[in-house]
Order: sequence, then C-alpha cells, then structure tokens
Amino acid sequence: MSVEPAEIERTAQPGEGTAGAVAPLVTTLAAAATTYPIAPGVSVNVRSGPGTGYPIVKVLPAGSRVAIHCQTPGTWITGPYGTTNIWDNIASGQYVSDAYVNTGSDGYIRPRCS
Repeated sequence: MSVEPAEIERTAQPGEGTAGAVAPLVTTLAAAATTYPIAPGVSVNVRSGPGTGYPIVKVLPAGSRVAIHCQTPGTWITGPYGTTNIWDNIASGQYVSDAYVNTGSDGYIRPRCS
C-alpha cells in the first residue's frame, strides 16, 4: 500500500518568490488509523444522527473500537464515561454518544462535523 502526499496551498514567506506555492502535507497512517474503545461489556447503539431521536442503524458489540471522523453536539447522554452532549461520527450517517467511547477526554478530540 502506498500513500501519496497531499498538497496544501500556503502563503509565500518573506524573501520567497510567488505566493500560493504548493508544499507537501505528510500524514502518518498511524494518525489516520487511531481508534477508541467503547465501554467494556457494553453494546452501543449507532444512530443515523447525533441524538436518541434518530433511528438505530446498527449495534456495536461489546469490545468494539471506533475511529472518530468528527464530533458534533446533540442529545445529552449519561454513560460509563460521564454525561455529555458530544456525539462521535464513526462513518457516514453513523453516530455514537461520546459517553460510551473512551477518548481520554471530556471534550472534543476531533474537529466539529460540518
């Protein structure tokens, strides 16, 4: 498997030529593959949106790990990791309450979903 470097636009620094030069952006596979465990011994409902009013699209079995793409506020939930209104987007149209995911933080750890 190979990884192509992405390109980002940047502003020229003093003494450089033209503005808008392109520089490589390197990300590691380890950063892209970070997953977080759900609470031990708990099956977690995955919903189509950030709240209990959204339909359940699947259930994660106990022992699952999730990659968090972005986070967004939603329904307040109390779970093994406290009370929060943060919902983790784990795939397109799939959200779990952060109260059931061990992220090591009580706040946002990923960008807000747009």
